[in-house]
Amino acid sequence: MARKLFGTDGVRGRANSYPMTADTALRLGAAAGRYFRRDGSPAHRVVIGKDTRLSGYMFENALTAGFTSTGMNVLLLGPVPTPAVGMMVRSMRADVGVMISASHNPHQDNGIKFFGPDGFKLSDEAESEIEAILAGDVQPAAAENIGRAKRIDDALFRYVERIKSSFPSDLTLEGLKVVIDCANGAAYKAAPNVLWELGAEVIPVGVEPNGLNINKGCGSTDTARAAEAVVAHGADVGVCLDGDADRVMILDENGQVADGDQIMALFAGRWAEEGRLSGGALVATVMSNLGLERFLGGRGLRLERTAVGDRYVVETMRAGGYNLGGEQSGHIVMTDHATTGDGLLAGLHFLAEMTRTGQPASALAKSFEPVPQLLKNVRFDAGADPLSAASVQSAIADAEARLQGMGRLLIRKSGTEPLVRVMAECEDEGVLVQVVDGIVAEVERAA
Repeated sequence: MARKLFGTDGVRGRANSYPMTADTALRLGAAAGRYFRRDGSPAHRVVIGKDTRLSGYMFENALTAGFTSTGMNVLLLGPVPTPAVGMMVRSMRADVGVMISASHNPHQDNGIKFFGPDGFKLSDEAESEIEAILAGDVQPAAAENIGRAKRIDDALFRYVERIKSSFPSDLTLEGLKVVIDCANGAAYKAAPNVLWELGAEVIPVGVEPNGLNINKGCGSTDTARAAEAVVAHGADVGVCLDGDADRVMILDENGQVADGDQIMALFAGRWAEEGRLSGGALVATVMSNLGLERFLGGRGLRLERTAVGDRYVVETMRAGGYNLGGEQSGHIVMTDHATTGDGLLAGLHFLAEMTRTGQPASALAKSFEPVPQLLKNVRFDAGADPLSAASVQSAIADAEARLQGMGRLLIRKSGTEPLVRVMAECEDEGVLVQVVDGIVAEVERAA
């Protein structure tokens, strides 16, 4: 069965518009509850976390009603980073975990992500089965078997201690001045506490959520405010998270940005030297820069590419036994420590490298020279399919012919927003701009 409700990272959309309505969330909770209670045994439980969006209250209550209606006991974590949900599913022996978040999107959007009992995100097949249950009549539990719900007060403490335990015991952050930008999101409490407790002087940014300001002018997708703070305070480094803290961007002491590709290159090179890079490979998506692939090849390492989405990165990592992967956008997955991307974890390990080597962030944040890359997004109306237009297909074919032997082209629909993403890489920046702009113009006309 083809998935209609789920995208590349759960169910996502504008709050109070289909599919992100309270009614759909209730029914989705009931369908997921029935899916995970198929054996009919008692004592099933689900953990539910959320970020700081105003609509999170609504979806938390709706999901709770759906799950309890099928006999699932609900454990409410409150505002926690997405990786904390993956951790808590296993820690609390739950059958399923749910994170209510639209990640880096503005507050008007929200999403529902599911984790299985192993702490990893659900497969496409599992999501399809849940959709199939949702399409029918979900069987409720008998009145005496309705589930209970309660809040878990120490969830954030558990996550903080787990993150701190991953930091090398022989190192400290004393002497480092760190700007931490929490995007007014899920890590607004956890991230500053972790850094301070490990010895850093902490300059917090984006730690005053009001339900409407998540990712607004801050965080990993808008680093200008944090960069200003780094320069103004003479900080050694900046760590910028997104709304649910599963992404990170690093700022050096000059406020310059290092994306996920540069962070992964640093870790891969270091881990390979220490003999702990499993399989001699890094797993990343088709969006990662060609320069990263060349960097790895020069060290006898491989780049295993996947479809866009950290879930597909993790699936490939698990299938091949790899322990490091991620996305250019800042999802860094270290399966020795976590089941999904964890921005705070990755940022902490970048700081560990600064401490271990004594080198400034600027020296560690640029492991390779990226091939010029240009990405532009074109928004389209729901139901439209601009990529099927003959004019767009012709423009893409012309671009591929022009780039042959010089670079590469990637055109795709976003799995989380109604956007067509047009990305190209080319050593000749003039050709790069012409190719991307030409395709964008045709997509805009078709959209």
